[in-house]
Amino acid sequence: MPTVKDTDFKRHIPVLLEPVLAGMDACAGKTIIDGTFGAGGYSRALLDKGANVIALDRDPEAIRDGEALVEEYRPRLKLVHTEFSNLGHVTDDKVDGVILDIGVSSMQIDEAERGFSFQKDGPLDMRMSEKGFSAADVVNTMKVNDLTRIFGLLGEERHAARIARMIVERREKKPFLRTSDLADAVETLVGRKPGEHIHPATRIFQALRIYVNDELQELAKALEAGEAVLKPGGRLGVVTFHSLEDRMVKKFFALRSKARAQSRYLPVQETEKPTFTLKVKSGITADEAELETNPRSRSARFRFGIRTDADIAPLDKSIFGLPELARFDARNDGNRK
Repeated sequence: MPTVKDTDFKRHIPVLLEPVLAGMDACAGKTIIDGTFGAGGYSRALLDKGANVIALDRDPEAIRDGEALVEEYRPRLKLVHTEFSNLGHVTDDKVDGVILDIGVSSMQIDEAERGFSFQKDGPLDMRMSEKGFSAADVVNTMKVNDLTRIFGLLGEERHAARIARMIVERREKKPFLRTSDLADAVETLVGRKPGEHIHPATRIFQALRIYVNDELQELAKALEAGEAVLKPGGRLGVVTFHSLEDRMVKKFFALRSKARAQSRYLPVQETEKPTFTLKVKSGITADEAELETNPRSRSARFRFGIRTDADIAPLDKSIFGLPELARFDARNDGNRK
């Protein structure tokens, strides 16, 4: 499998870099957790501003390929192989910032063997950690109703039921093992209008990736952990690429930036103070200059909050409205409809 050279880290420019650096107030002496190291774009930029960085990634390839960057910036860069939901456990000290770039990295998309993209044929995999069940396991074993919910709720795909039925019928003859096979089957079923730029399988691939990597639950846990690990004045920033993630981040900051009154049925207590202040309430998007040079930035949105000194109240994760989906079971009898 091809490796990522150090020159790739130098070429890689993450989306919304300047707004992120400004929002995170990166400067010398600060310690910032980069929860989604990927190709190291944000980490390098933060280090160049003089900050110390603790970078996390669940992908073993990202950790392996990031060692060159660790050597270059030693001892100011620490690289940890873990999910970003564990960011509260990577240091005993409070930090000045946490930045999360949600979703699949460009390095993962570019490697056909990882199976994240239908633009390059590869095994239908999509596992960020390279462990657990794959996208092929999901489409070849789960029941039609479960697939419908995954495609409809995680991909916001309006043809979810039709596509799920097609998959269950086709896999009885031949399982789906390659990205191009699934993408072609979806395109054949749904069709494609002349001039349409978005591939018909885009939302199906998004839904499978989110489900395989449990991305929404991971994000909910990371937001809670980020709030807890920040010192007063610290910044929590999140870059999202689709509406499901952005709604979660927006709801979190909306809740945590407002004073919360106690129930009138409980004894009188002091009103809970907000744990974040928001300098920019709406998300920051790419300007025209970035859109021209970096097409990936088109769907990106950056939100950040500044931690107050208020105590943290328990987070009710029901605010996120996460969908209830069937758990993957390798023993699942996919032939039952």
